[in-house]
Amino acid sequence: MTASTGPSDTAERKDHLLVVDDEPTVRELLRTALRYAGFEVDAAETGGEALELAERRPPDLILLDVMLPDMDGFEVIRRLRAMPQPFRDGRGGEVSVLFVTAREDRQDRIRGLRLGGDDYITKPFDLEELVARIHAVLRRTRGERPSRLVVGDLVLEPESHHVARGGRTVPLSPTEFRLLHFLMANAGRTMSKSRILLSVWDYDFGGDPSIVDTYISYLRRKVDTREPKLIHTVRGVGYIVRGPRP
Repeated sequence: MTASTGPSDTAERKDHLLVVDDEPTVRELLRTALRYAGFEVDAAETGGEALELAERRPPDLILLDVMLPDMDGFEVIRRLRAMPQPFRDGRGGEVSVLFVTAREDRQDRIRGLRLGGDDYITKPFDLEELVARIHAVLRRTRGERPSRLVVGDLVLEPESHHVARGGRTVPLSPTEFRLLHFLMANAGRTMSKSRILLSVWDYDFGGDPSIVDTYISYLRRKVDTREPKLIHTVRGVGYIVRGPRP
């Protein structure tokens, strides 16, 4: 796990994170790396300790390991969401939860998302990706949307659902737009088919994962009609949208 995100030099209020993990080495690594990335960080070893800390000082986001010694992460989030008084973060919004899972278990991910989780990441993970995920979750839960996404000469306007390549409009179906939006929002990062299915299609989707390949081919016919190609296959892993290399 590597980190390349430097400390924040803004004078604004820092986002407050609560890291919940029973492995001391991982917990300390995350606490140090996330503080270096500009966050305020508290850490808990158990679900019970996490609930106490969260109630005493509500964080903006909880980085929650699924496997804990006293209760699993699903029970922690269930108790948080079931509190009689609305559980709010330091800005008055609902506290975000990013699950950390030790294995690529689709049912665990679906369960966590249904219980109110906002995203998940699988161990082992890259710290730079984790920081990017945290920022993305916080933006999304606060209703902050970028006015546009740009990769090379490809432009996507989230509000108007307009897509253009080299200044020419690219007509897309709703599903094609969602798929392209997801890939461009994660530009430079390889997205697995399972992650694409969870994010672009319904979480309960149980069909053939080849539907991802089918829609990628649709996108390529509409988006990658000119050089350089922007949609790339990472064999055995998934897909990535990447701008032209310098």
